[in-house]
Amino acid sequence: MLEFQHVWAGYGGEDILKDICLSIPSGSLTTLVGPNGCGKTTLLRAAARQLVPRAGTVLLDGRSLNAYGRAAFARRAAFMPQVRSIPAITAGALVAHGRFPHLGFSRRMRPTDREAVRRAMEDTGTVQWADRDLRQLSGGQRQRIYIAMALAQDADIIFLDEPTTYLDPGRQFELLELIAALNRRGKTVVMVLHDLPYALRYSGQIILMEAGRIVSSGTPEALLQSGVLDRVFGIRVRRAPDGACYLLPREAG
Repeated sequence: MLEFQHVWAGYGGEDILKDICLSIPSGSLTTLVGPNGCGKTTLLRAAARQLVPRAGTVLLDGRSLNAYGRAAFARRAAFMPQVRSIPAITAGALVAHGRFPHLGFSRRMRPTDREAVRRAMEDTGTVQWADRDLRQLSGGQRQRIYIAMALAQDADIIFLDEPTTYLDPGRQFELLELIAALNRRGKTVVMVLHDLPYALRYSGQIILMEAGRIVSSGTPEALLQSGVLDRVFGIRVRRAPDGACYLLPREAG
């Protein structure tokens, strides 16, 4: 279980997260939603140990994140940021970086490591780009390579910041179905999504944020029925007869 206990965090002395308290159960698929600038990515980075809180504690299985060594934490959690540099290496080499926390001092890939890389690239449909220079791939192709690297890491928890960025609609569905399948295999997934209908469709738990605080959390149906999504986003969220959710502008008056 991942727990936030009265966490305050931000950048340059300014707090973005304000007294965050929440629990994310092991094996869940949790999505962070909210307006731009509400603190979703900041919360995700604090959970993934990419940002040190100014106050409060983040616990993983009852232990402070600070109690984990770098390699030990990397074996527990994989993080895929939304914005990142594009190194001058092949796609296959980048995916292989996901295995580094599992390698010994020799840093030599074993058969099990090579198999993990192969499986991750097959799952993400990226095998054909293994020998391509990462800089020659499109934004959507690179996105799938970075997802493959996170999968190759084979961590218990996968943190994803806007994983559908750069992907066309068909690939977005493929990727979200893959994420859901990983969750069914026992992986804990925590992701940020801007697309509210996707969040309502694929999440087991939704955490709604506004102005650095948690406004509400619960199942997609609970948040949908409460009307809190309508208030925070200034829209109307409705469910179609087939179960899909769609968005409408707020009615005048």
